[in-house]
Amino acid sequence: MDRVRKIIAPKKTKTADWLGVMREAHRLGMSTTATMMYGHVETLSERVEHMRRIRELQDEMHGFRAFISWTFQPDNTRLGRQVKETPTSFDYLLTQAVSRLYLDNVDHIQSSWVTQGLKIGQVALHFGADDLGSIMIEENVVSAAGTTYCADVDDFCRLIRAAGKRPVQRDTLYRRVRAYD
Repeated sequence: MDRVRKIIAPKKTKTADWLGVMREAHRLGMSTTATMMYGHVETLSERVEHMRRIRELQDEMHGFRAFISWTFQPDNTRLGRQVKETPTSFDYLLTQAVSRLYLDNVDHIQSSWVTQGLKIGQVALHFGADDLGSIMIEENVVSAAGTTYCADVDDFCRLIRAAGKRPVQRDTLYRRVRAYD
């Protein structure tokens, strides 16, 4: 994992440091989320190693409330010029399913409709995700890379119902705010 971090974010902390920060946050009673951006320079085994580290820390501390994986968006980025092939929607859905099975100790798996679009975000609800994430008031990271998907509450409710699920608004700690009947 540090090989990948050195390439994509050389000024950022090492994996062990990030895990240490998460461990301390969890020890203090804070819950956090774990993410995995993939589809750039990492190998498949490095993706699995990423999930393994999250799983082990979750077994130890039980502090992650959700896992969110999202694919690298190469447009308008320096790293994008080095990436020859980006993940397909199938790759994304497969990663969602594997994360739900492998990270069975993490309560929530979030769909990344922001990077995949609303339809794949919806389909991910049948591939292990139990959360579409949130309505974005302002999103700058993914849109700066050239990917822009927009949605509102009505869009979410329609997609969730069409997937055979019941839309429920939640807060960041996954407490129910409102059910849309």
